[in-house]
Amino acid sequence: MSETLQTTAVAASDADVLAQTANAVREAGSALRERFGEVVRYQTREELMRALAANDEMALDILRPRLTRLRPDAGWVEDELDGGALPPGEWWVVDPAEGNVNHLHALPEWAVTATLVRENQPVLTAVHLPLTGETYTALTGAGAHLDGRPLRVSQTADLGLSIVATSQARPDEDEKVVRRVGSSITAMLFDALVVRTAVPATLHLLNVAAGRIDAFWQFAGARADLLPGALLVTEAGGQISDAEGRPWTPQSESFLAAAPGVHAEAVATLSR
Repeated sequence: MSETLQTTAVAASDADVLAQTANAVREAGSALRERFGEVVRYQTREELMRALAANDEMALDILRPRLTRLRPDAGWVEDELDGGALPPGEWWVVDPAEGNVNHLHALPEWAVTATLVRENQPVLTAVHLPLTGETYTALTGAGAHLDGRPLRVSQTADLGLSIVATSQARPDEDEKVVRRVGSSITAMLFDALVVRTAVPATLHLLNVAAGRIDAFWQFAGARADLLPGALLVTEAGGQISDAEGRPWTPQSESFLAAAPGVHAEAVATLSR
């Protein structure tokens, strides 16, 4: 996957699938919204994992049959924390409760995402924010949209005037990655206007695609974290790469999505 994701002809069937995928994530989001509002208490890691799984399973009970009917031959990624390349063919990469831990803590930053990947390229994606009712969609070659309105990345051309963001890749991350995250935040605190740090990654990438923030980076990361936002940002006119400016693929050890005017400066900062 290059800085500008490979563009293929947009088949009418893909547009139809996107519309129905958007409906599916909205329905799953409505179910999760009914569970939202009270902080879910847990005392052990096992209790936390059970609470996370309960949200995932509720959403998957809605998403899996609907998406499988749309693409019966497509594979299904079971673990939203998985990374790396997928086998050949079509795959559904789904995060049934992106920002699940926020949901459990009655924090508003969570979403439902579904992305169809073909030969390791994201073809279409739908991301629904149940608390605002917003649905972000992107289709290869057809642009990125928020509830039907086109999205465009920021026109900012100075990192010193930019809002940038990063996210924790996963719990229990390797110490080397954690230290790299810390040093990158320090570097951005010197070079950028504002640095935001929070989970989940997808919500930051929505903001890059919408021009609200100017760059997002992350070290390591899962496919379900990055593929939806990678397509949204690219279709909104942004650039993606790894943190060193090389073409990004799901096997890359880092990720950067930015407005074109600040991409090179962001690479320079993260490469220090």
